[in-house]
Amino acid sequence: MDHRPRLYLCTAFLCGVLLTLGFKDFYPDLERRFRRRRTPIDSLAGAGLASNDKIDLEDVTNTHGESNIANVEVAEGIEACVGNTPLFRIKSLSEETGCEILGKAEFLNGAGGSPKDRVALNMIKTAEEQGLLTPHSGDTIYEGTVGSTGISLATICRARGYLAHICMPSDQATEKSELLLKLGAVVNRVPPAPIIDPMHFVNRARNLAADHTADPTRPGRGYFADQFENQANWQAHLEGTGPEIFRQCGGRIDAFVAGAGTGGTIAGVARLLKPKLPDLRVVLADPQGSGLFNRIKNGVMFNALEKEGTRRRSQVDTIVEGIGINRITANFEAGRELIDDAIKVTDEEALAMARWLAEKDGIFIGSSSAVNCVAAAKLAHQLGPGRRIVTILCDSGTRHLSKFWDRAGNIGGTTDSKLDEMIRL
Repeated sequence: MDHRPRLYLCTAFLCGVLLTLGFKDFYPDLERRFRRRRTPIDSLAGAGLASNDKIDLEDVTNTHGESNIANVEVAEGIEACVGNTPLFRIKSLSEETGCEILGKAEFLNGAGGSPKDRVALNMIKTAEEQGLLTPHSGDTIYEGTVGSTGISLATICRARGYLAHICMPSDQATEKSELLLKLGAVVNRVPPAPIIDPMHFVNRARNLAADHTADPTRPGRGYFADQFENQANWQAHLEGTGPEIFRQCGGRIDAFVAGAGTGGTIAGVARLLKPKLPDLRVVLADPQGSGLFNRIKNGVMFNALEKEGTRRRSQVDTIVEGIGINRITANFEAGRELIDDAIKVTDEEALAMARWLAEKDGIFIGSSSAVNCVAAAKLAHQLGPGRRIVTILCDSGTRHLSKFWDRAGNIGGTTDSKLDEMIRL
């Protein structure tokens, strides 16, 4: 009897057992190799590349083993953080109005956190070029301001080797003067007074600067920045804010809306955009109590609240800070003829808009920004759907906690506010 088939069967069985035992130890290493080989292919696929796409790899090390990659650009000082702020779509207002309402996030300027950073930096640079200021010489910059310009000046003064002396009305939000003190500025809070009064905050700053320069016992000179009349104000927006908006919008803008305190922002941006976009509408957003609305509408500076015995405060009868004025300034006049229309905004509308943006968008803004957004929404209603409207978001609500936001209150868990019930569209 031939036993070879049985022998073959036993031999095959034993070989199978041995092979299985050997493969059990070898398989994990094989699997790891396979996975490593697959990973680059999967990564290429995830990056949108086919496995057969050609990839050129470049050795960026030199003969000394150092990288040849160019150094990333590093900004020089806090001044380099001024400008190039984002422009973003305000979702809730755009959806409610049918227009694309865009906010220029000027509260993200990196020095003082407002568009006044641009102004302060340009005024100082211009004065340096004219030989009126010398860094680290003891020169002091004096300014009359309701807050934001002072904060920007105090910050940039320290960065460029100057001291700041700020005069402001005593009825402004206290957090502004407290911040100025933290930044090392000297702060004079003066009672509100008419512009013809020597103790008006602007006149007070001018006189203090003159006294400093005339005093031989004091180091350096006193320089009065004069933001309301200084041409470097609107020029900062002609050279910075305006071109940024035009570029960010790809040249497609139907309207620009902004308030005016000194008037530098609306004048500078209008002077840049209007020649490029002749059909652009430039619209002033004006708080109650300000005379600029009538200046644009009727050519005269008058407001009903200015009648004898009716005014409660000397500058503008409103809770809004930073915009609105009852006198003509050189900066506003630099762009007045380019302003097509004006929209009046009440305090109640500004408060409601601030609450709306916090509730719907998580945007926490100050009073002047709220006025701008009310005017933008009203203009969108006038123009009809499909238009693109740009406005300015000036500063954060954190500078308005003790006054504007104290009156606005907490939004709590509110989620169902209606825009047309809050402002008069």
